[in-house]
Amino acid sequence: MGGGSLERGGEAAAARGAIGQRDPRARLVAAVAILVTIIALNSLTVLVAALAGAGLLVGLARLPGHALRHRLAHVEGFMVVLLVLLPFTTPGTALWSAGPLVLSSEGLARAVAVALKVNIAVLTLFALVGALEPVRLGHAAARLGVPLKLVHLFLFVVRYVGLFQAEAAHLLEAMKARAFVPRASRHCWRSLGNLAGMMLVRSFERAERVDEAMRCRAFAGRFPLVTEDRFGTGDAVFGALTAVALATLVMLDRLA
Repeated sequence: MGGGSLERGGEAAAARGAIGQRDPRARLVAAVAILVTIIALNSLTVLVAALAGAGLLVGLARLPGHALRHRLAHVEGFMVVLLVLLPFTTPGTALWSAGPLVLSSEGLARAVAVALKVNIAVLTLFALVGALEPVRLGHAAARLGVPLKLVHLFLFVVRYVGLFQAEAAHLLEAMKARAFVPRASRHCWRSLGNLAGMMLVRSFERAERVDEAMRCRAFAGRFPLVTEDRFGTGDAVFGALTAVALATLVMLDRLA
């Protein structure tokens, strides 16, 4: 699920791509299938091929390049730490040593494999569901049989997380107006604890008001799934091609 800028600026651009024309259900199922398959792969050569396939999906999605760079920047920062630490903390055949530091081939291979899998996952999610609006994603999940309680929870979180962020910002502004300065002191920690408690109280009160408003509008535990998305021939072809590609990767991995 992408951010607000990607949803607005990327949704229109993505709709012109081959991926954007696919039914959200097909995209969601394909994304889950790809992620599950990638976890099971072990061969680095096959993972590199899968990475190329994920890059192809991104190209077909025609999403903004700056959004992809923004997401990869956060991921690669963590990957650098992984690539530095994992080869020295995994026992195995030593490739290089300096005193207590021993770089093992098994650790290096594992770090590269993890980095490849994470990047494949990021590219896949970015291409298939990155530009989907949260409401369309929630409706697709519900139509696929995901429990409605989970779907409702997801939709409520998407709807109100920004509102609670704004509420927290208002409370912080009020604290700063009263000369609050964050520092390592008992008063500071007590003030932040009071802020967290006030957020919980206001969240509970708002939840009660929202529940009453929904009941006044005859809410009976279900949201109407109003959507114009239809599963067509193109979606079936997309699903079949995805299944063939994943089966090929699994077969090559077993032969490697």
